[in-house]
Amino acid sequence: MAGLQSVWEGGWHRGAVRLPSPNFGPRPLGALQVVDLVVVHSISLPPGQYGTGAVQQLFTNALDWDAHPYYQQIKGLQVSAHFFIERNGRLWQFVDCDQRAWHAGQSFYRGRANCNDDSIGIELEGLEGFTFESAQYEALGELCRHLIERYPLHYVAGHEHIAPGRKQDPGPGFDWAKLSSELPVNILELPSQATPR
Repeated sequence: MAGLQSVWEGGWHRGAVRLPSPNFGPRPLGALQVVDLVVVHSISLPPGQYGTGAVQQLFTNALDWDAHPYYQQIKGLQVSAHFFIERNGRLWQFVDCDQRAWHAGQSFYRGRANCNDDSIGIELEGLEGFTFESAQYEALGELCRHLIERYPLHYVAGHEHIAPGRKQDPGPGFDWAKLSSELPVNILELPSQATPR
């Protein structure tokens, strides 16, 4: 129990930079007992630019829509994820994991729809189709190990797997086998791209 208390403060991870988002809601009744999925996303704002702080602004409804031409395409968007991992591995948290973040949209996976209801959303700073940094895999693996201690996790999938045809992130540049090597053996089921160990 002491180990859990050192990592978690309720649904907030003590190792993350906490920046609460207004874009969340309660999980449906009983959903907290079946939070068994981690959804991996990728995001950068503007696309392909890193370290701008714009992702944090987007998730807290503070983005200046006129700051870049691309932002007009997403103007008014209200979204969030539970976590965001920067290129250097720095971890941010926007939504209490006991709450429902707005990251998955229309989705279906492991026989259930509306993946926001019973999943944890983790955004990696990156661009779909491009590669990610070792520090990000390490931070993601550590975070998943900590999440396993608190929630009945069984699956990890990309946004592309829960919303095929609609979403393409994190894309072919994401190394599922590399993530698998960061996780406890036979604990989490990853998409078929991961090489079995």
